[in-house]
Amino acid sequence: MTTIRDRLFVLEHEFSDPALDGVYYCKDCVTVEGLLALFPERAADLEVVRVPWPRPRQAVVDALGEENQNLPALAFAEGGVVNEIEALLSALHSRHGFPKRHP
Repeated sequence: MTTIRDRLFVLEHEFSDPALDGVYYCKDCVTVEGLLALFPERAADLEVVRVPWPRPRQAVVDALGEENQNLPALAFAEGGVVNEIEALLSALHSRHGFPKRHP
């Protein structure tokens, strides 16, 4: 039996932006990556999908729709998505037992 898990979409760790000079990272994705690294036993319950920076982000479009390309994004196994960082961190806490972020 296959268990359907929540799917977490994050940007690849570093990327170039043709509109800007240099190599960058997404601060919200790095925050989420830090949680995954610090709490691997909780992260194991998630399917993590790392996608390239340029849009369209086809894997995200295919799974969540054109309008939900803002990352990081957490797609719930039963349907629904959060892709705003505070809501996503709250969902990681309530759904997967990650600690709360200190105010």
